[in-house]
Amino acid sequence: MKMTMRWFGPGYDPVTLDKIRQVPGIFGVITTLYGASPGDEWKKSDILQIKKTVEDAGLVIAGIESVNIHDSIKTGDKTRDKYIENYIATLKTLGEAGIDLVCYNFMPVFDWTRTDLAKKRADGATVLSYDQKLIDKIQPENMFDVINSKADGYVLPGWEPERMAKVKELFEMYRDIDEEKLFSNLEYFLKAIMPVCSKYGIKMAIHPDDPAWPVFGLPRIVRCKENLLRIINAVNNPCNGVTLCTGSLGSNPQNDIPGIIRSLKDRIHFAHVRNVKHNGPGDFEESAHLSSDGSLDMYSIMKALYDTGFEGPLRPDHGRTIWGETSMPGYGLYDRALGLCYLSGLLEAIKKSE
Repeated sequence: MKMTMRWFGPGYDPVTLDKIRQVPGIFGVITTLYGASPGDEWKKSDILQIKKTVEDAGLVIAGIESVNIHDSIKTGDKTRDKYIENYIATLKTLGEAGIDLVCYNFMPVFDWTRTDLAKKRADGATVLSYDQKLIDKIQPENMFDVINSKADGYVLPGWEPERMAKVKELFEMYRDIDEEKLFSNLEYFLKAIMPVCSKYGIKMAIHPDDPAWPVFGLPRIVRCKENLLRIINAVNNPCNGVTLCTGSLGSNPQNDIPGIIRSLKDRIHFAHVRNVKHNGPGDFEESAHLSSDGSLDMYSIMKALYDTGFEGPLRPDHGRTIWGETSMPGYGLYDRALGLCYLSGLLEAIKKSE
């Protein structure tokens, strides 16, 4: 497994590469062209520039998260083929640059959803949290304002103001889209891009829905083992795989994450490993990575990844905000560095116990 951290790029991420470079066991970063809009074709010069920036810092780009998918592709409207062609062109350029992993999601309208970006815990740390009872009181068109008001001035991934300004139009686009139509549109997209992925060895890793149930009545199709198996079996190409996100899948306590990992052997291309604490039905908060701090058994998760031969990039996902750090919510350096070291320690113990 290659230990990585997410980095949003110069001008967006207050955590600098020289600081990431000092985290013990770090291999590289997962990054993106954060200023690009869904549907844009990425410029080769921009990709090569960010690659050079990372490599000059003594790291490598282990993958891209994300090349965001335009809503026309998700809804299957008459303009989707144009945006798919742009996506294919971007994948070709990434492949030519030697980048062979893309994490993406297929969530309608809203990306990951939380009701609080700074819930205070007993020890004084703050975390991202979700409470369905609060969501039920929010009008969908007001959700961006709820998120943005707690973002400390940062532009959050998946919640770009330009796109969220059209939220009513987006809901109208998805008015007739149910789970079967959304799945059919995902299948169409994957079949269209697999030739370029196969040519350049680019592993497409779909990210689970977060949280792992429908929000505001919108369809969600990447919530559990059955969904994930359906996706990889529908387009049975080794390049079509999964981002195993323990936090997203773990939002639903019915998901057996070690069991999901074992069912997806050889099709997990990327891993996001973090813990969550369940407070009640539809109510969870993020926690430190340590098993005892949340509801997930991190040892069993790492053991399942090891047993199934996973050797791809792994990153500690969202961290707590601790020690007075100011950062993009969930993406401070300190707690993610602690998480990376903890996961590395688990992995070392697993290997030596063998």
